[in-house]
Amino acid sequence: MSGATGAIGTAGATAATGAAGAAGTTEPRDAATPDATPDATTVPPDAGAPPDAGDLAKLSFFYLDVTGGRVLTANALQPAAQVLVASAGQGPDGVAVDVAGGHIYWTLMGNPSANDGEVMRSNLDGSNVTTLVPSGGTYTPKQMKLDLAGSKMYWSDREGMRVMRANLDGSDVEALVTTGQTDADRMDESRWCVGVALDLAGGYLYWSQKGPTDGGVGTLRRAHIEIPAGQTSVNRTDIEVLYDKLPEPIDIDVDLGAGEIYWTDRAENSVSRASITIPAGVTAATRTDRQILVMNVATAIGVALDLARGKVYYTSGANGPIGRANLDGTGNETLIPMAGNLTGIALGQMP
Repeated sequence: MSGATGAIGTAGATAATGAAGAAGTTEPRDAATPDATPDATTVPPDAGAPPDAGDLAKLSFFYLDVTGGRVLTANALQPAAQVLVASAGQGPDGVAVDVAGGHIYWTLMGNPSANDGEVMRSNLDGSNVTTLVPSGGTYTPKQMKLDLAGSKMYWSDREGMRVMRANLDGSDVEALVTTGQTDADRMDESRWCVGVALDLAGGYLYWSQKGPTDGGVGTLRRAHIEIPAGQTSVNRTDIEVLYDKLPEPIDIDVDLGAGEIYWTDRAENSVSRASITIPAGVTAATRTDRQILVMNVATAIGVALDLARGKVYYTSGANGPIGRANLDGTGNETLIPMAGNLTGIALGQMP
């Protein structure tokens, strides 16, 4: 794999890698959107390959069990959970995969009050677990993405109130965006950065700021990857708010070819998408063009796009399913039911 990891790409895209809340009642949904995740078709782990399976049999998804502290994987065609790292550390949250380089990367939140987050790496088979960013090198690291061509990794730091990057070996850790600096700032959860995505060709960094639980102040934002000359991560002036007043957005991914951003919302238990561009005549706070694709994903956390096949994958943080749907929300299916208290998910096309 080359370039950035996150969404499995397609032509024209340069990609990185309960009941609904009140906001879901006021914003439009696709006409074909399924009513609820429990109605999803379940894919049996021993299902025979359909005639058009193609290279889906070589697609794997990698995901994290935050309660058990594990890194797991499963095949996208015949999904059955396989533990790769049984003791991955405290609070695994974000995961990214470099298939060509033979590595899995993940973040560890640690104790959210202790400023002891870490970034880890292992071989694809789970061996050779290595600490890249040691305890305290980041506060509470969350979703992560890789820029393989640039030899960089990016992640959001929740209580650290930052979006960060480092070299793939963990050196040269730096903050690209800083939304707060003091303990008083840290009490304001609208400053907490969680999701992250990359547009390397366009030079943009995307992230979410979740806000308090079901607080209705969550935002999706972007800025240039490189800080403008003469500015810092604290005072940079190029930050754009793309969507405001969301219940509690968590992980994100982007379909740059279609100009859309996808995200999970843990308060609303949903997977949604919207245009990256704010429609004419409205603002980030007044836009209502969000499409809720999948509902009833208990504590929805992880999201990853397979653009080559037109699919979105998602996880539940409350022992719900790992699921997959078409990009418009149709064809929703459960891949692994009651999969655990999960966080991040990433896709890897195996050789």
